[in-house]
Parts: sequence; structure tokens; C-alpha cells
Amino acid sequence: MTERGERSADPAEPLDRADHVGSADSATEAFVAHRNLLFTVAYEMLGSATDAEDVLQETWLRWVDVDLDTVREERAYLVRIVTRQALDRLRALGRRKESYVGPWLPEPLLTAPDVAEDVELAESVSMAMLLVLETLQPTERAVFVLREVFDLDYDEIAEAVDKSPNAVRQIAYRARAHIAARRPRGIASPAETRAALQAFQRAVETGDLQSLLDVLAPDVVALSDGGGVKHALLRPVVGIDNVARLLAVGWWKRDEERTVELVQINGGPGLLVRVDGEIDGVVAVRVENGYVTGAYHVRNPEKLSRVERETAVTR
Repeated sequence: MTERGERSADPAEPLDRADHVGSADSATEAFVAHRNLLFTVAYEMLGSATDAEDVLQETWLRWVDVDLDTVREERAYLVRIVTRQALDRLRALGRRKESYVGPWLPEPLLTAPDVAEDVELAESVSMAMLLVLETLQPTERAVFVLREVFDLDYDEIAEAVDKSPNAVRQIAYRARAHIAARRPRGIASPAETRAALQAFQRAVETGDLQSLLDVLAPDVVALSDGGGVKHALLRPVVGIDNVARLLAVGWWKRDEERTVELVQINGGPGLLVRVDGEIDGVVAVRVENGYVTGAYHVRNPEKLSRVERETAVTR
């Protein structure tokens, strides 16, 4: 693949200015047209909107140096660039997470209601699925996301991850088996998830825990992420009795003005918590067979910038 500076036979001969401007405009149009898709790929690989935006910036810097005359399929080429950049960032993130204070949770996104209409997309960006994806190795995660979510063919994925198509098929098989053993058993309907979160909301607003206990699974796991900045659990809390005690003395103490709003978080219902009018955190849940098996509370201020305005995700 050649760069624009190599298009002239004589390196000293400048490109025609009109050609250069037209080429730059074409590159911009292509990038803008696919930006939401590229962000979604990067976000699903990284679980961080902040890092996904950095990857998009790196992708753009490489894209503007590509000779578009040599690009057969702009979407595939852009996905290849963003995947490679996300893989590099993912490996670096793995080292950072080793020193993270307490449990690490994905960065929540406020998403448009219509995201829930694409069931596969909504599941793929859900907090529960992003946590499952965390259990994959970087290349496995990239292959799974590109194949299962975005339906790229094996040849395209092979170019993106620098593997042979046969190797990619094997990686995809292993990743699917790994995810199948860990993903939620049956995708909960938005109504089931909303009902569970409304029980959380009532508990916060009234102090009555019974309706919430009624929807917690016996083996429920509660995780919270304060990033060492806000008070949060330093380790998972497991089991309905332990979670009930946590909730009884936990983050909805009545000594502050606390409001809870039901919103769309990562493609499904979630809770936006405010204290004295300021955003304090986000709650998402994993629902299986009508019961909450996972409760995820993000309080790290650095992860809450994307819950004040909608972020577009697409396939």
C-alpha cells in the first residue's frame, strides 16, 4: 500500500494542489461516513470510550496518509487500521489494569433507545458482555468482535490481526466456545431488565429492600468501580445475603440528596445516579431468567463523561 507522498514518479515533483485537496476531502468523507462503526469496533475491543477515541485519532492520522487509489474497500481498510491500533492499545491497557484499584468495569455509554432494537448489537455493547470479553486474549477478542458482531469474513479479519485465514478460523472457534460458556444464559428482554432496575430505584428512593431482594439471584455478584477516587468495593461481593447487607448500608445512605433516573446505558436500561444534582454513578445489571445475577456500579469520575450525552454505536 503506498502513501500519498509516493504517488509522483519524481519525489521532488509536488502533487497537483487540486488533486491533493480532492483526495483529502474524499478521505475525510469516508472517515466521517464510517466513524460510528469504527468507534463501536474500538469500544467493544477496549471497553473504554476514552481509549476508543484515542484509537480513532490514531486511525485518522494513518488514514490521511493512505493513497486512496489503492484502496478497494474503504470500510474494510478503515476497520483494519482501527483493529490494529485497538490491539496495541488493548495490550497496554492490560498492563494498566493490573495496578487498577479495585474491580475494573467498562466505561458506560448513554445510548439512543433505538440501539436496543438491534438485539445483537445491544448485547455486544452491554456491560455484562464487555466483562465477558475481558476474559479473552487480545487477538481472540478482536477476532470474536469482528466475526460475531460485525460479520467480517475470515480473510478480512486475517489482514486486520496479521494471521492466516485458517488461524483466524481456529481462534474464532475457541473464542466462541469461551464466550458461550460465560455469556448470560438467554438475553433478557428490556422489560425484564427495566423491572429489575426499577426495584433498585424503589430501594434507593424509599429504603425498602424487599422488592429488590425478590429479583436478586442466589449467586448474584456485585461489582463497583471507583478507580481509587470514589468509595467503592475493593473486591466482588457474592451471594444474595452478602449483597443484601451491602445494599442495606451501602451507596444510598439518606444523608445526601440522591436522585435516580432510568436511562439507556450500553444498549439497555440502566440507572443514572445523582447526588446533590451532580452525576455520582451508573448502575447496570445482568439479568438471567428474570433474576439479577450481576450488578455493576461505576463511580470512577473519569468513566462518567459519556453518560451526559448520547454516544452513537452501530454495526
